[in-house]
Parts: sequence; C-alpha cells; structure tokens
Amino acid sequence: MQSEKLHIIPHNHVIDKGDRNTQKQHASFVIWLVGLSGSGKSTLANLLEQELYKRNVNTYILDGDNVRSGLNKDLTFNDTDRKENIRRIGEVAKLMVDAGIVVITAFITPFETERNTLKSLFSEGDYYEIYIDCPVEECEKRDVKGLYRKARAGEISHFTGISSPFEIPTSPDISIPTYKQSIEESLDQILQSILPKLKTIK
Repeated sequence: MQSEKLHIIPHNHVIDKGDRNTQKQHASFVIWLVGLSGSGKSTLANLLEQELYKRNVNTYILDGDNVRSGLNKDLTFNDTDRKENIRRIGEVAKLMVDAGIVVITAFITPFETERNTLKSLFSEGDYYEIYIDCPVEECEKRDVKGLYRKARAGEISHFTGISSPFEIPTSPDISIPTYKQSIEESLDQILQSILPKLKTIK
C-alpha cells in the first residue's frame, strides 16, 4: 500500500485559489465553529451564511448531522471515528476553500489535537476558529434535540460533555459567549471579526 502511494503525483492546475478569489471579489477561508451540542453553533452558522449571502459572498455550510447522513454515514461515534469524521471534513473544507468558497462549519470538534491537525491542513489565515462558549449545564438546560436527556439515560454513548470529554480551545481566533449574550449580539461579534478578512485577497 505504501509503495503504491509513490505513484500518486498531484497535478498543478493553471487556475488557483488566488484567481478564484479575484473572480469572486472576496477571500476564501474556513470558519470553524467549535462548541458543545446546544451551544448555538448551527444557529449561528445559518444566520452568518444569510448575512454573508446578502453581501454576495460565496458560502457553504458543513454541518455535523448533514455530513453524517451522507459522506460520513459509515462512521460511528467512538473517539477514533469522531477524529476521522473531522479529518474528512477538514479535507473537504480545504478543497472548497481552494475553490474560492467561504466555508462555515458547525462541529463539536472536542479535542485540541484534532483542532491543531485541522489548522495544519490550511495555509496561514485560511482557518478561522471560533469557540462558541457555553457551559454544559446551560447546553443541557436548552437540550433542543433531547440529546442530553438520552445521554443521561444511557441511550447515547460517547456523548460530549456527558460520557466523552470536551477540551476547551486554548487559542481560538475569537470566543463567543452565547450563555451570556443574545444570538444577535453573538452574530454581530462574528461579523465584525470576519468582514475584514473577506477583503484580503491573496
């Protein structure tokens, strides 16, 4: 298997990311929303995409449940498969960024090692990590999907915050404390940090 990989030779195409950014008139990068289930990641991802769409920004959302319904439906929720889930999404996001798209992801991404691995996939400035900060106690109160209740009842194994750990990001680009500010305030905070990056075409 290893010897076969020696025959893989990536092709250099004439049109590159810079050309696509120039054509679309904005930079492309991935906005990776990190946080517990119920913290507000998917809600903010949807609202952020709507705001960027109004500004003629080419976007696409990669969301946990949606991806696991297709691309990653063969994976379980044990720690090994969860890391593979994130690895695959990182590679897909990297391709989409190269295509000139602003990718918005909403994944728990619980381990610092995998977040560091993700960052290493991208060129400098192309990975923007946003920690959606909300304590597990508050997330469990919300429990929009009823997942915490099922986890407490033993119906869901390897559930982050209950039976599987969540490592708080040590160096996110920004933190959004959704437990103590409105969703509108959170969205505005993200927009204020993202909009300047869109103007930087490499």
